[in-house]
Amino acid sequence: MAKNPIEKKPSRVKQLVGIYKMTFKSDRKSILWVSLAAGVPLVLGVIATLTLTNGDPVGIILWSVTTVLFSFLLGLIVMSRRAEKAAYAQIEGQPGAVGAVLRSALRRGWTGNEQPIAVNRSMDAVYRAVGPGGVALIGEGSKTRVAQMIADERKTVQRIAPGVEIITIMVTGGEDGVPITKLAATLQKSKRTLNRNEIRTVRNRLSSLGKSLPIPKGIDPRRMRAPRR
Repeated sequence: MAKNPIEKKPSRVKQLVGIYKMTFKSDRKSILWVSLAAGVPLVLGVIATLTLTNGDPVGIILWSVTTVLFSFLLGLIVMSRRAEKAAYAQIEGQPGAVGAVLRSALRRGWTGNEQPIAVNRSMDAVYRAVGPGGVALIGEGSKTRVAQMIADERKTVQRIAPGVEIITIMVTGGEDGVPITKLAATLQKSKRTLNRNEIRTVRNRLSSLGKSLPIPKGIDPRRMRAPRR
């Protein structure tokens, strides 16, 4: 029986090039911001090197290496921010966008499942995340249709984990909704009500429900991710 060939992962350089191409395709200004972020420190570093080293070879080498590394790092950070923004713009409004964010963009103790816990025929969905702020129920789609679904899930959470803070977030695109670009930040800014042990306990209790539905058709979070900073 023939073995399947092992797929080689692209190198870091190829990954960076791929991310930049994707970003530049949807964000033409990204090349300007990345160039400024890397170019300005580079110019200032060259000036500082010529001014402060007094021709000392060791000093010139040290300042040059520091300048190049700092410029590259700053340019990389700016490119990452622009790439994240471009990725969000591509998935915003599509079924499954919330799942993509929960899978790849949560930090500071928050975890969520890319699969919704409730979906209706209109592909409106409710997702759940657990973290320091408690349990977050995140609605995706029409607010009027998702409201009842969230109310039902709230009762379930209150039954399984009584007394735990429940946060409701609507990612609907309306004026009172949270844009997909700010979903992760909104969760991370919530007031801490649980410690690490309590988060683990609540997460285990909710996972015991075994309630997990196929992700809505629209995007594949495994292929379209919101890049980590």
